Amino acid sequence: MHASEQDRPDFVERRQAWRCAQTSLGGRLIFLDETWTTTAMTRRYAWANVGTRALGHAPHGHWKTTTFLAGLTCEGLIAPFVLDGPINAECFFAYVEQILVPALREGDTVILDNLSSHKNEAAARLIAGAGARLLFLPPYSPDLNPIEMAFAKLKELLRQAQARTVDALWDLIGRSLSLYIRHCGYNSL
Repeated sequence: MHASEQDRPDFVERRQAWRCAQTSLGGRLIFLDETWTTTAMTRRYAWANVGTRALGHAPHGHWKTTTFLAGLTCEGLIAPFVLDGPINAECFFAYVEQILVPALREGDTVILDNLSSHKNEAAARLIAGAGARLLFLPPYSPDLNPIEMAFAKLKELLRQAQARTVDALWDLIGRSLSLYIRHCGYNSL
């Protein structure tokens, strides 16, 4: 399943142009994105004996939402950061300035989706000032961003663990990423 907007001729053309350009992007790519996490995450599916209902519990009404930002490279995750609450342009700029730019190397290519907070000219200048270039994926194209798969795995691990406090959630994010990266043969964070 995909967004119906992907079928619009102008987006089909932009996605095709991106796919054609992928081979010329080079090897130092950083796919940057964010994902939400909450203290109410719980498993979506469970096993049970035949004729027995799988039971679980989820908090109702009193949970905390956080945002996890990171970049995915061929070597693993860089610049991980957990933010209390949702992302906005001001928070994104602070992340770029304090976390991402120190991790960038000259010649890196930072690739983002089209979230409005990413369209931050001051953040773009900081990235360029670090010697990196900034590219935006075609609209409605999460399938072209490999960090989405890493985030899906992270959320699966968070749902299984069911952390119910912000501190426990943040600790679990760090431990889960370390295990996930190590399992894939990379050095941990």
